[in-house]
Amino acid sequence: MCTPITISILGCGYVGHPLAKRCIQDGWRVRGATTSESKLTRLLADGIEPYLLKLTPKLEGHGRRDFFDSDIVVINFPPGRKRADVQWFMSNAMESLLTYLEGGQVTKVLFVSSTSVYRSGHVKEEDAGRLPPGSASGAALLVAEELLRNSSAFETTILRYAGLYGYERKPGRFWSGRPLRNPENAVNMLHQDDAVGVAMEVIMQNCWGQTFNVCADLHPSRAEFYARAASNLGLPPPQNDSGESEPDKIVLSDKVRTALGYTFRFPDPLAPAP
Repeated sequence: MCTPITISILGCGYVGHPLAKRCIQDGWRVRGATTSESKLTRLLADGIEPYLLKLTPKLEGHGRRDFFDSDIVVINFPPGRKRADVQWFMSNAMESLLTYLEGGQVTKVLFVSSTSVYRSGHVKEEDAGRLPPGSASGAALLVAEELLRNSSAFETTILRYAGLYGYERKPGRFWSGRPLRNPENAVNMLHQDDAVGVAMEVIMQNCWGQTFNVCADLHPSRAEFYARAASNLGLPPPQNDSGESEPDKIVLSDKVRTALGYTFRFPDPLAPAP
């Protein structure tokens, strides 16, 4: 593929920032947006052109039109699981973004979604929407995916990430000493390095108009995963909650391995990882 002149990353956080740094290593010009003024200096120090942008849900911030004058735009911001109006907020935020995406020179969009769009079962990409998502944020993401997919102004690839961990995000702290819900259910996890790695492969292989689940190959139980994660930090294990269990869910990532030829660096969430 031809190396893109410019890539803009809306949401330079846990995944967006290391993705931006990888793109710069490959010689690309990178624009990065954050909602935190304190992060602007760090972005600039890493060679990222910094933008302070915020969705209210209307996109606000200086230089927001310039930000979308890029070949590729990565949209990577959480829908806000605790918002009572998450579906309204996400729908309006995406409508605002579409105004800029369709008015700029963008030809490709990479949208970071989530496996929360699925409810239960062994799920592949085509299973989204067959059952209502188990959360309002999952339903909001499905709407956002459809809005982007339906635009004729650019091509969109959607990455549905599983639960993220690695480096500063230590899951051993999440449930240490606390009752763990659904202890026998499987975990669907994704290391930060693999989240960045799959996004890079999509861009490098020019793989657009696709939807991919992105989840580690193996699915230990929640009890086993969080107990091991707590032990690795020298913390007390979770306490198993004997309450009623929710339906189990196992996210299958066969498509991303076959279509992109991707091999997960961390296929087993129980294995030691940085």
